[in-house]
Amino acid sequence: MDIGNKIKQLRYKAGLTQEQLASKLGISAQSVSKWETAVTMPDITLLPLLASELGVTIDDLFDLTTDQRLKRIEKRIDLEEELPSDVFKEYELFLQNQLEENGDRTTILGLLAHLYHHRMEADARRVSRLAREAIMRNPEKKNCQWLLQKAEGAHVWDWNAANHTKVIDFYKKVIEHDTKKPQAPLPYYELMDNLIADHRTKEAEKYLEIYQTLPAHKPFLIPVYKASIALAEYDVKKADVIMENAMKEYSDNSGFLFETAQYYARKCEYKKAIVYYERSWETDEKPRFTDALHSVAIICEILGDYAQAIKAYDRMIACIKEEWGYSDGDAAVVDVERSKRRLQDLSFK
Repeated sequence: MDIGNKIKQLRYKAGLTQEQLASKLGISAQSVSKWETAVTMPDITLLPLLASELGVTIDDLFDLTTDQRLKRIEKRIDLEEELPSDVFKEYELFLQNQLEENGDRTTILGLLAHLYHHRMEADARRVSRLAREAIMRNPEKKNCQWLLQKAEGAHVWDWNAANHTKVIDFYKKVIEHDTKKPQAPLPYYELMDNLIADHRTKEAEKYLEIYQTLPAHKPFLIPVYKASIALAEYDVKKADVIMENAMKEYSDNSGFLFETAQYYARKCEYKKAIVYYERSWETDEKPRFTDALHSVAIICEILGDYAQAIKAYDRMIACIKEEWGYSDGDAAVVDVERSKRRLQDLSFK
């Protein structure tokens, strides 16, 4: 059904004349008539109010299929930094209803989690901004220090708050209950990463042995995890040897080059890390993720080289636009531009 007929049908259902609907929208009755006869389309700015007056969502106006609505939600989350509260509520209700109606429950759960996480990130930016201002005014105010840690993922000194026991136990259960053949490797990455972060190296070694038997495992990650385990056991010399030997075999593998950069960054060998991040970036297939460039930008900022950090952010923006098709104003671009402006402000101080 075209939107004109849809508006007409919904207007009848709401018991409104063209004049009454036009009055509520602040337009002429002729405009409503032109919509319903497909002469013109409603202005995009009127759609939220039009949908509200007709008692439907904007998506309902266009008679989108369920799949189309799901794609629309996902795309909007990707493009906008923050959703208006009415849009958030509309998407939340639709997805919650889909949990009961849609056969693909995994997709709906993932998208609903994405929606809540999107709002959480927007709220975290507010928390960060307010907590930072409060701390600057009163550095002794402990509750704001804690809020800043939670909002920005800062390191927590207290072991009872910093350890990853809950997520470790969760991924152990995921692996235990994964009856598919072959098993998925992703839960192993999450589990080993958190075990290594908590220096639970013997357990990490156990799961690495199992991971190596999975058909979908990545061979270049074996030495990476072995080196990471050695580092977690404070055996730097052993870790270095493992990575150096692996480089002879995987020197052209962009994934291994990226992990090598990560390895040296964790050791604060920043110049080496930049070399490998750049090599990883050059050998990667397009469209490329911008993690390598982001890491270069962060390292350059740590080293006080704001000019090179800004150049790295410029390269990120170019990649996001040219390789991923985003535009000015899209959340992915805005986020990088914000980081770039922050450094530009610092460089002028």
